[in-house]
Amino acid sequence: MWKHVPNILTFMRLGLTVVFLWMIVYSPQIEAARRPFFLDVAFVLFVIAGFSDIVDGHIARRFNASTKFGRMIDPLVDKILVCGAFTCFAVMGMPSLFNWGPTTLAVIQWGVLAILVVREAYVTVLRHIAEAHGVNFGAVAAGKIKMFLQSFAIGTVIIKTAHVQTAEWGQWFTIVTYIAMIVMTIVSGLQATRRPTKTPQAAAA
Repeated sequence: MWKHVPNILTFMRLGLTVVFLWMIVYSPQIEAARRPFFLDVAFVLFVIAGFSDIVDGHIARRFNASTKFGRMIDPLVDKILVCGAFTCFAVMGMPSLFNWGPTTLAVIQWGVLAILVVREAYVTVLRHIAEAHGVNFGAVAAGKIKMFLQSFAIGTVIIKTAHVQTAEWGQWFTIVTYIAMIVMTIVSGLQATRRPTKTPQAAAA
């Protein structure tokens, strides 16, 4: 029974992701007085989705329930959550920073999204190649740190938008978080290129 739980949690996380992304896009339609609470609910759903990722990984390791399908679908759902969130942010013009103009903000928002999408697409291709050759390409430390920083950045943007839109400390906190996230995203992507995608026998063939 336990071997099916991680995949069930992964599909639950996908459902939460869809609702979460809809709430981000719909949030400007909510009247200003209720919008912070609406975004707080979205934040809670995001945290639950992130927590389910931790739980399904723990169960998979604890009960030796890791499968090739799980190793493929779990990071895919993570990428939908992260890239989907930053796509929504770019479309909605989030976050606003200081008094920077719309062009500068658009470059930052869409530039960040482009870096994330390119990295995730590239690593996904490597993962498919590795798994096709029977090589376990599961998450490593750099990828986990990257995922944490990406998740932290998403939470930062939501809380900033809901509660501290104009506070200077909130602007700087967001910028520092974004920089840390981008650096780790690039570093983890470069590290992925050095991971084997074929067995020694296949590489020598």
